[in-house]
Amino acid sequence: MGFSGHLVFARSDRPLLEAPVFDSLGEELKATLHAWESRPGGWQTLQIDSGIWDDADLPVLVEWSRAPACVADVSDSSLALVTGLDTTGQRWQAWLNLDNAARLLAEEPEDLEDQLMWLDTPEFHEAVRHKRAELDAEIPADAEGAVAWAAAAGTPVTPETASIEELLRSHETFTEDLFSTLLDQLGFPEATQPSPAP
Repeated sequence: MGFSGHLVFARSDRPLLEAPVFDSLGEELKATLHAWESRPGGWQTLQIDSGIWDDADLPVLVEWSRAPACVADVSDSSLALVTGLDTTGQRWQAWLNLDNAARLLAEEPEDLEDQLMWLDTPEFHEAVRHKRAELDAEIPADAEGAVAWAAAAGTPVTPETASIEELLRSHETFTEDLFSTLLDQLGFPEATQPSPAP
């Protein structure tokens, strides 16, 4: 089974775990959060198990860090919805592993009785094609939003929107890898692995 949960990416001179958004978590829950990777300039990623992160936490984190931040909502390592927010409240979203997202989001018939049987029908495959085309049509705007967000974060080089569009149409076995590549292509400094715990 793959990872399901959230990858939270933000900048701070202090560990992200010190952000007030995590104050309400008990020590046992805090112990399940761990540094996934860090990047020069104070950029950090926390890996958080399902059920801990809430959509309302992102604006709180941005306000605390005084910098843009984003979060990838990952499902079984097979797909993710990335949401970014800058300090002016500008928000963007993009799916990673679009084909998997289309299968998840394909509209089911209202009278559906057996989901497993539905997954093997021509109607299901047509619904997936339809949803895939819808999601694909959103990619140029998603990529523009991601590039503008990265610029607001102060990345040294403005990425080509076309390369971000290409990445949003690509596929990786592990969505976490695609998320890391997205941050690379948006111009954030290359990641370094966290030091092992003593």
